[in-house]
Amino acid sequence: MKIKWLGHSCFLITSSTGVRILTDPFDETVGYKVPEAEADIVTTSHDHFDHNYVKAVKGEYVHINTSGRHNVKGIEILGVDTFHDEAGGSKRGSNVVFTYLVDGMKICHLGDLGHILTEEQLNQIGRVDILLLPVGGTFTIDYREASELAGKMNPRLIIPMHFKTPVMSFNIDGVDKFVAGKDSVESIDENELEITPGSFDTLARIVVLNYE
Repeated sequence: MKIKWLGHSCFLITSSTGVRILTDPFDETVGYKVPEAEADIVTTSHDHFDHNYVKAVKGEYVHINTSGRHNVKGIEILGVDTFHDEAGGSKRGSNVVFTYLVDGMKICHLGDLGHILTEEQLNQIGRVDILLLPVGGTFTIDYREASELAGKMNPRLIIPMHFKTPVMSFNIDGVDKFVAGKDSVESIDENELEITPGSFDTLARIVVLNYE
């Protein structure tokens, strides 16, 4: 499996058989180059411009934006209903957390999660191998809440997302506050990782990808 960070909360996940999953594509106002990737599956966590710009996606794809169980091209996908804020959605609405079973590994994309997950939600999601975790605050959980949630979920690998970089326009924190003081952190110069089940033995627990 390959995981490529295209900026913000947008990743291109490619299975060993070539099935491509694109998460939360964004428009040009975010500051990153608009992802124009081809995909077989597109998931959008909520209906905001920086997470639902599906018109940029190429190819014939299945768009999933709802909770429940889905199976597309052999990829098992689960959507779990959550909120975009800490007030039951009254400020910014709903959010869907997605998990994907790819090459025997479970990836969890938290979208614009705005609160610590409940025990019920954690039980629905289950054990996670790879966690795509928002850490920037303001519109999502902040670095403190992200650290708390990472401890509860205990994934084998954490890839931070939705944080401030030099090219983006949002007033949110960078990744530094989240990684500060943590063991087993690696920042790499590339925006893509190739992962097999054996990779977890050699990768740092937190890997910060570099936007290109």
